[in-house]
Amino acid sequence: MNPKIWWYLARGAGLTSWALAAVTLVWGLLLSTRSFIKRPRPAWILDLHRTLGGLTVAFVGVHLVGLFADGYVHFGPAQLLVPLASTWRPGAVAWGIVALYLLIAIEVTSLWRRHLPASWWRRLHVVSIAVFPLGTIHALTAGTDAGPLFREVVLGVTALVVFLWGLRLIAPRWPAGRAQVPPAPPQLRSPAPTKAPLA
Repeated sequence: MNPKIWWYLARGAGLTSWALAAVTLVWGLLLSTRSFIKRPRPAWILDLHRTLGGLTVAFVGVHLVGLFADGYVHFGPAQLLVPLASTWRPGAVAWGIVALYLLIAIEVTSLWRRHLPASWWRRLHVVSIAVFPLGTIHALTAGTDAGPLFREVVLGVTALVVFLWGLRLIAPRWPAGRAQVPPAPPQLRSPAPTKAPLA
């Protein structure tokens, strides 16, 4: 077996998890912006968002397994789970660990959404946007694949996320798009016909 298989696995899973996190965030912003998707929303739209989030967590797990199994740089449980515990680029690795915990918290609370107050869940779910910048910083500073092409992709995706986030903030203030029709004047009742007097 190729001794670098675990390193390739860690790199591939890391890039895939970043891409999935970006798609999950973009899809979530589209879901929450009424300018793109009107209500009632089909069930498959929400299911796709949940599936993308679950796949992100799964590939992050594969990323951690690859780092743990690879022998080039030592990554034990402490180095993988405790910020600044790694001797290899501790700051860069710490960004990824913080993103990991935030991602797990969001995924767990999403699974338990029915058991949580709606307002509390919404506030926590809004924080999920922080996973993307944290993961992006981690990928750019700790990843070995952060070449010019990857940086251009990051720049483009970041611009899209910023645009959608700004649109989400102002979209609820937009008018619904229906013309204001003035109320119809009250109808006047015609007087009841009077009977002619009998001769």
